Amino acid sequence: MQVAVIGGSGVAGSYAVEALRRDGHTVREVSRRTGVDVYTGEGLQEALADVDVVIDTLNTTSTRRAAVTDFFTTTARRVQCAAEGGDVDHLVLLSILGIDRVRGYGYYDAKLAQEAAATAGAVPVTVLRSAQFHEFPGQLLERLSLGPLAVVPHIQSQPVAARTVGEHLARLALQRPGGIVELAGPEVHDVADLARRLARARRQRLCVVAATAPGRAARDMRTGALLATDSTTIDGPTYGDWLASADAHQPPVAPSPVASRTRHARSQP
Repeated sequence: MQVAVIGGSGVAGSYAVEALRRDGHTVREVSRRTGVDVYTGEGLQEALADVDVVIDTLNTTSTRRAAVTDFFTTTARRVQCAAEGGDVDHLVLLSILGIDRVRGYGYYDAKLAQEAAATAGAVPVTVLRSAQFHEFPGQLLERLSLGPLAVVPHIQSQPVAARTVGEHLARLALQRPGGIVELAGPEVHDVADLARRLARARRQRLCVVAATAPGRAARDMRTGALLATDSTTIDGPTYGDWLASADAHQPPVAPSPVASRTRHARSQP
């Protein structure tokens, strides 16, 4: 099978590429590194020619509501249009678990708009709503550390390894389109606690301070809106097992979607 992975050099995208190639599929990585700008559409139609399935793992580090909504809805429409023109059979879109239960967070509202734009087209779509990656605390430490201090927000999460997410994306690509699928890890944690554990494991001299952010969205994230439900698929490893693996010591590729305050970019978390 021919599969195109948009954002294939990002965290989850790279693991999806690895899983697909391991199983003998032909994979085409689609990104600005390969000469494709999905936002403008430059090179996209050619990149999806003769492709059976497209996996979309695009992300943006902006959290400004207007900018992020424009990015996600524009790229979703571009991908749908190019996929339809190239006779693609199936789209798989990476999204975030719990975004429909967090009130007033611009990034999550934009992801919902992306899902709507993607599924409004002619090509059938499967949406994978994943919990935060095990890699997420490390991304926060990269961005939120100032000298020996890192201020990390209280977020209740049921994190899952990005490698596991990539494997599920690859698996879904080979199945019939199936609406919305949810994925989370086996344990519930406070992200600030995970950041402390990661700093200790990496022997970083950091004091991690847990912050309670104001507002409805932050309260929803603290009180379980991002956790698994009865319909969520649970898959390991645990955070402790991941922390003991080689994956935990890979350099961060791109910021995770939650709590990012950096500039607009076009890559996968």
